[in-house]
Amino acid sequence: MIAPTSAPTGFSLVQAAAAAAAHQNFPPATLYMVATPIGNLADFSLRAIHVLALVDAIACEDTRVSAGLLRHLGVDKPLLALHEHNESSAAPRVLERLGRGERVAYVSDAGTPAISDPGAALCAQAQAAGFRVMPLPGASSGVTLLSAAGDAHAATQGLGFSFVGFLPAKGASRQAQLEAALQRSGSVLLLEAPHRIEDLAQRLADTAPQRRVTLGRELTKQFEQIHTLLAVDLPAWLGADAQRLKGEFTQAIHAEAPPDVADAPPAVPDTALHVLRVLLAELPLKQAVSLATQITGVARNPLYQAALQLREAPEAPAP
Repeated sequence: MIAPTSAPTGFSLVQAAAAAAAHQNFPPATLYMVATPIGNLADFSLRAIHVLALVDAIACEDTRVSAGLLRHLGVDKPLLALHEHNESSAAPRVLERLGRGERVAYVSDAGTPAISDPGAALCAQAQAAGFRVMPLPGASSGVTLLSAAGDAHAATQGLGFSFVGFLPAKGASRQAQLEAALQRSGSVLLLEAPHRIEDLAQRLADTAPQRRVTLGRELTKQFEQIHTLLAVDLPAWLGADAQRLKGEFTQAIHAEAPPDVADAPPAVPDTALHVLRVLLAELPLKQAVSLATQITGVARNPLYQAALQLREAPEAPAP
């Protein structure tokens, strides 16, 4: 839920939006697919606000959620309920309005419509009927997280990314679709609800333990959290703090590194290697790596790989 903020006295968002966007072309008999913020109202574009103030009606996923958003904007429009359970049957009412030359907007509860939210069937029916569909870009949790995931080698290798969204809630199909997603080239974007995040984390740890995962929690909101770690470490990280299990989750499962990246020696500074050697001489490998991470600040994974190499390397002969 987006927390509204108070606008300065005498300031109208609708007036500011009109000043910025009214000179642009907004044709009649058009369906406007309008992206809404995913948690931070300040991410709403002025063009989107202007369109919501301009259209004749707004179709929406949940009229209660959209009514609250429109009240904050100072916009009053007829609302048409169009969600995943009635999209096909409700779409003809929108087409009737378009046929009368009206402008109609569609918004989901948060984010870009028709991606992981309703709107695709409405869009397809409008296009099939010969009406124009105009998208207004905005927030999308998957792209938002991907921009902070730093999966650079996927882009340079031409692998790109796949948006999967929500997996089935349970059963064999959940595991089957997860395994199929992990077979795709490039990064994979998943969404998950808080009551299923632990299950997904454990499945990732069991199925692809060495894949890097960037987890985004409550993106754009006050308590936003973004953390990158190996899938094998994800269940323990989530379980270490009850707050980490709250909110909405987006996960970027990084592309598997190409052979030249996977086989490259870890980039560990000499000082960190010295600390690691001293600790390995006295402690078990995992404990030595954990302490070396705390002492040197070097990430756990490269230290772990370096520790394996040090353990396997033959000891130097005594002078």
